[in-house]
Amino acid sequence: MSQVIKRSEVPAEHRWKLEDLFESQKAWDQEYDEVKKLAKDIGKFEGKLDNAKSIKECFELEDKISLHTERLYVYANMRHHEDMADPTYQALSEKTKRLSVEVNEAMSYITPEILSLPDDKLSALVSAPELAPYKKTMEDMLRQKPHILSKAEEALLAQVGNMSQAPSTIFGMINNADMKFPKVKNEDGEEVELTHGRYIQFLESRNREVRKNAFQTMYATYGKMRNTLASTLSANVTKNLFYSKARKYPSALEASLYGDKIPVDVYNNLIAAVHESLPLLHRYMDLRKKLLKVDDLHMYDLFAPLVDEYKLDITYEEAKKTVMESIKPLGENYRNILEEGFNGGWIDVYENEGKRSGAYSWGAFGTHPYVLLNHKDNLNSMFTLTHEMGHAIHSYLSDTNQEYRDAQYTIFLAEVASTLNEALLMDYMLNKSTDPKEKMYLLTYYADQFRTTVFRQTMFAEFEKIIHEKAENGEALTHQDLSKIYYDLNVLYHGKAMAVDQDIEMEWARIPHFYNSFYVFKYATGFSAATSFAKQILDEGEPAVERYLGFLKSGGSDYSIEILKRAGVDMSSPEPIRQAMSVFESLIEQMEQLTK
Repeated sequence: MSQVIKRSEVPAEHRWKLEDLFESQKAWDQEYDEVKKLAKDIGKFEGKLDNAKSIKECFELEDKISLHTERLYVYANMRHHEDMADPTYQALSEKTKRLSVEVNEAMSYITPEILSLPDDKLSALVSAPELAPYKKTMEDMLRQKPHILSKAEEALLAQVGNMSQAPSTIFGMINNADMKFPKVKNEDGEEVELTHGRYIQFLESRNREVRKNAFQTMYATYGKMRNTLASTLSANVTKNLFYSKARKYPSALEASLYGDKIPVDVYNNLIAAVHESLPLLHRYMDLRKKLLKVDDLHMYDLFAPLVDEYKLDITYEEAKKTVMESIKPLGENYRNILEEGFNGGWIDVYENEGKRSGAYSWGAFGTHPYVLLNHKDNLNSMFTLTHEMGHAIHSYLSDTNQEYRDAQYTIFLAEVASTLNEALLMDYMLNKSTDPKEKMYLLTYYADQFRTTVFRQTMFAEFEKIIHEKAENGEALTHQDLSKIYYDLNVLYHGKAMAVDQDIEMEWARIPHFYNSFYVFKYATGFSAATSFAKQILDEGEPAVERYLGFLKSGGSDYSIEILKRAGVDMSSPEPIRQAMSVFESLIEQMEQLTK
């Protein structure tokens, strides 16, 4: 499809069927009016949440309101994403945002009121038979209680909320609005302005001078702002320390993991297990150096293509067939759901004028999930298709096996199902490939995912841990401290084959994730858990498939770590990381074979 078409011209078979959610605008309007009415009703429980009967009725109404609000919100926004310029759905999207705020305000008294009950009463309610469907909610509340403050203190913390956004907001303004980069030469020798978007393109250039120049220019520009950016990051760390102390957590790291009930061991084990596997990354760096035919491997060589120009043209129909074949190990039931998704109006396939960019899987409980794509006929798009369908089938199985409140899985679990599908697709393609060039292209693609998702994100996670611990010990975080910590980590991770350029010491200054603290480790754990599952499924077959499908059906009915553990992946031990690393090692071995 060379020309971008208008939304009205998209054929029905390439559109998602949002009529499955609301058959008409009239139906949507009726549900909207109903939610407005219900939001007023929820207030009648205020002051009465001191017994199992009232709490049960209140929770039932809360679920009803939340579900209907979610349906309205999802529909309005997916319509808006079909054509972002359409004023009708812009307005509808805004209308549902306002409704969500209204609904949240109306229900905001529920948790604090239940938590104000004496400990013994709260403990008794956790095991009250009437509240059996809400046992996890009640346990969560009991668990959170030591960290909930008095009404006045909570009100004060809420007011500090806007102020606490300051470091992130300031960084965003510096990084996206005020920071201007000089011009650099592109592959054709033309002077073009360096931007965030172009930077990665330059690093992927086949011309080494272009890569080096963009790399040095990028970090020299950040270097000029080193004092300001160090103060901004340090202020964000101070904010995290303030909240963890105010809420009586032992550390900022524990405060961030507490909500998902993830033990600190999971975080520390990830770092320890990745350290144990660093010789593999060093071996991959050696291989990179050999394939690029350079005397010294530099930081700006990490994204350089290792294979001569190689393009795989894959139409959407071919992509569907290949994905269908690749998930065969997951059994008949999974294949049937995937087929239903492909043929049943779940997917919005191609780009059209005004359509939201990127890809996602979304939906509301009670209706099948939806997937937005902007499909191009290439390898990347095929991986995106299987990735998003992994999310969709996870949601489908959660929704059909759990009640509304327990169906929603955490971010910690979200990337497992999508990445597992990618691992199976990669395994299928590598086994099928007979062209050495294609095989090398695929192996490089996969090996780089390990490098960027497991090693790089773990290095980020380790950096965050070190700087928070320093601040907790009362040490300052100057730009010299941040740069030294960051540079030393790069030396440790990349090994002797890498000439670690001094410029990289400023990279901490451009990572937006550092303002959403202790988040990036979830990329590495999710990828490792998925790779571990894929290995078990391909090695063991049926028993491993059953465990994995059990994981998909569990939704959020238990804590993330427990759900994974039952399925055969124990993230509190280093084993899943080791299993993932054995896959990485086999990729390197295959690449070494091909280069002999």
